[in-house]
Amino acid sequence: MPPRLVSDKHEIKRIRTYINGLDENIQGGLPEGHIALVSGAAGTMKSSLTFNILYHEAVNGNNGLYISLEQSAESLVNHMLNMDFDFTKVNLVIIKDLADLASKLQSISRGKGSLFIVDIGCIRKEIRDINTDNNKSWLNVIKNVIKKVSVEANTKLFVMDSLSALYVLSRFENPRIELFMIFEFLRDLNITSYLISEMPLDGSKFSEYEIEDFLSDAIIVIKLTPFRRQVVREISVVKMRTTACNNDIFSLEFKNGQFYALYGGQNPLL
Repeated sequence: MPPRLVSDKHEIKRIRTYINGLDENIQGGLPEGHIALVSGAAGTMKSSLTFNILYHEAVNGNNGLYISLEQSAESLVNHMLNMDFDFTKVNLVIIKDLADLASKLQSISRGKGSLFIVDIGCIRKEIRDINTDNNKSWLNVIKNVIKKVSVEANTKLFVMDSLSALYVLSRFENPRIELFMIFEFLRDLNITSYLISEMPLDGSKFSEYEIEDFLSDAIIVIKLTPFRRQVVREISVVKMRTTACNNDIFSLEFKNGQFYALYGGQNPLL
């Protein structure tokens, strides 16, 4: 179901980024149902940042879906545990076999929010009957998983990690048309989506085909920037539709289990 028209801007529901100092500069968060491109080079904490959103929403009782195309579920969860995420506060549901999907959807506890992790990398190793020469096959598998979890578990948030891996897995013949259809698929589900995109080190573009920039409702960029004798992470919101946002560059820090956006428009105090 597509988002409804509102009569007043205060009716726009928003999903927090759970980055202290950033939400205050984007009217509280990403508008519900928007598709955000989260772009950055390796090591910029794109996966951690988007997982952080799903985790905190699950703590608040909302279900989320994280699809990992390359990093294993164990690696991802161990990394978040090392960052002091407390998974006793949520239903953590790891899916490594599509045959288990239906039963796991039915068995979740209704007293907590659920965080579904679908390990496509593991599933790829188990499934032998998908024609790897057909660029539609894996894309259809992924879309079916998103739709099933979204509908049957009332899941309103989704992370794709990453678009770059999806392009390797499903070789696009006509990116403009195929990407448009993927974005429209997500919009029709009215699921707030975070699509992780690998950015070149030189920051020359935010996405593989650059079509994603126009199709996305928001672009959040994370960079590694040398400063004096250190390297700092920096985050900025390049665009966000339906939002009066501060486009300053903020230092991104993670400490005491929380993300912080600091020193907007200023050099960090190192």
